Amino acid sequence: MFAAIAGRYDLLNHLLSGHIDKRWRRLVARKLRESIGSPGARILDVACGTGDLSLTLSETTGARVVGTDFCRPMLEIAARKTANGEPDIPLIEGDALRLPFRDCSFEAVTIAFGLRNLSDIERGLAELLRVLKPGGHVAVLEFSKPVVPGFRRLFNVYFTRVLPFFGGLISGSKSAYQYLPDSVTRFPDQKELSSLMGKVGLESVEYENLTGGIAALHTGKRPR
Repeated sequence: MFAAIAGRYDLLNHLLSGHIDKRWRRLVARKLRESIGSPGARILDVACGTGDLSLTLSETTGARVVGTDFCRPMLEIAARKTANGEPDIPLIEGDALRLPFRDCSFEAVTIAFGLRNLSDIERGLAELLRVLKPGGHVAVLEFSKPVVPGFRRLFNVYFTRVLPFFGGLISGSKSAYQYLPDSVTRFPDQKELSSLMGKVGLESVEYENLTGGIAALHTGKRPR
């Protein structure tokens, strides 16, 4: 499904979100810049897709960023964005449920709009924890549940009717943009996701609602 829409993925992300998605990614990068400290730190961007968050992380934090994704056509687009080697971001095809990295390899791990696509969310969180160094930070950026009642109703109309129509029209894959609201509906809400992160062993878990709860940024830390 993601391979089929890879060519229009960035265009639709920016268009259908009114470019708010860029602001959300910058927030993730700023949060991690405050947390990781060392400019030589390593960050793993899981489900990196076409590389937008990986690039933002590299430019904002100065860390050494590695991107990984299951979908080769997405990675090919990411590779074109970094073709001149500035910044140098290794891109690795891999399964988020079986990450091809040793335990305790990274100071920080991110996943943006990818966790809800995993067949086992709890196992995916456990993998993020596994590759984190003790004291390392994880950041999960994901669609969530709007918290303002009137806004929630308006957004639900947009998200379940308008977005699938235009997404399908532009991408040529109506099913992919129907999958989006369906997958968000099944995904844990802000408090449930916080509980799952704590369950797998992350500590100091907290979340910040973005744009009225359309999305949320969850952060946690691996105990030392």
